[in-house]
Amino acid sequence: MAQAQVPVQGRTKLHKLNAEQELIISTVRKFVDKEVMPVASELEHRNEYPHALVGQMKEMGLFGLNIPEEHGGVGVDTTTFAMIFEELSRGWLGLAGVLGTHSVMCDVLDRFGTEDQKKRFLPTLATGEKRGGICLTESNAGTDLQNISTTALRDGDVYRVNGSKMWITNARHGNTFLLLAKTDPAAKPAHRGMSAFIIEKGAPGMTVSRDIDKLGYKSVETCELHFDNFPVPAENLIGGSEGEGFKQVMTGLEAERLNVAARGLGIARAAFEEAIRYAQRRKTFGKPIAEYQTIQNKLADMATKIEASRLLIYSACEKRDRGERCDLEAGMAKLFATETAAEVSFEAMRILGGNGYSKDFPVERYYRDAPLVVIGGGTNELQRLIIARNLLKKYKDNGS
Repeated sequence: MAQAQVPVQGRTKLHKLNAEQELIISTVRKFVDKEVMPVASELEHRNEYPHALVGQMKEMGLFGLNIPEEHGGVGVDTTTFAMIFEELSRGWLGLAGVLGTHSVMCDVLDRFGTEDQKKRFLPTLATGEKRGGICLTESNAGTDLQNISTTALRDGDVYRVNGSKMWITNARHGNTFLLLAKTDPAAKPAHRGMSAFIIEKGAPGMTVSRDIDKLGYKSVETCELHFDNFPVPAENLIGGSEGEGFKQVMTGLEAERLNVAARGLGIARAAFEEAIRYAQRRKTFGKPIAEYQTIQNKLADMATKIEASRLLIYSACEKRDRGERCDLEAGMAKLFATETAAEVSFEAMRILGGNGYSKDFPVERYYRDAPLVVIGGGTNELQRLIIARNLLKKYKDNGS
């Protein structure tokens, strides 16, 4: 592979990309600069769904990023995938959200679906004709997915789904979803009775309920879904076997942590770039505030944590591309990058002062969006548990 120059934070960083990868990333970067950033805050403040931008993303093939070429997708490696999510989130987290959970569904289907399921769903998911997200969380089951109560019980050629899901991204404008439900509610432990399905809108029994009103992450809808004897064809049981759903979904969530980490990196980078630009233009007492040591210390810490986040993400992505387990590395990347997003967006607001609190500048949007990546994709409290458990396995004391 050729060495390609990848612009990062006003300078360049060497990373091994081939010409096709560089073309994809540069195309997304130009799309964000030209089409997204000029309208993001206005659309976000109106909480307006970005139909035109989503249409452009379909034309660019972004809905098929992690779908293999034989099924009509782009089939990018995980590092390139993360770079693309960084660029999209630099422009607008809500827009990245349209792709985020859709990509998790595609990943699970590609890894665990039958050949028939892949042929039926992946080509139209790649074009964006079918798009949606994942139906996992319930009112009493978020971090603890084994506590879900939604059931899918076999009834001839279909499964009948009953229950409710919440925090479903793309629920209103999407049409295809990954559903986790209990096919054996009595199973012990609970995960052995859980199965995953691809479900589609159309049949009676699925209701898209209220849109959840959120602090940030606006424009992309987040809704509740209710199921009342909703029929799902038996051939839509992922992998064709019951009881495998929990494992399938958790593998998909490993990939989600990386795209959420990349989203955090994008927010942090956008906030930093706004802050360092402002610091060089804003003058107090006759000189730019960037010349004051207090501001310089903030900028140095912000940039250092952003670069550390990027390297953690790349390390986890490369391990995943080698086919190795990366739950430890993905947890570290998600934890550090999203905490960095929260910290850097707040520091950027402090550098901008009153302007950072104003809707005239995008920093207030970054500040409102950052908590979502701290909580989403598995809370950072959960990430610390995952990290600690893996460290204890890695460094197990045998008493010798």
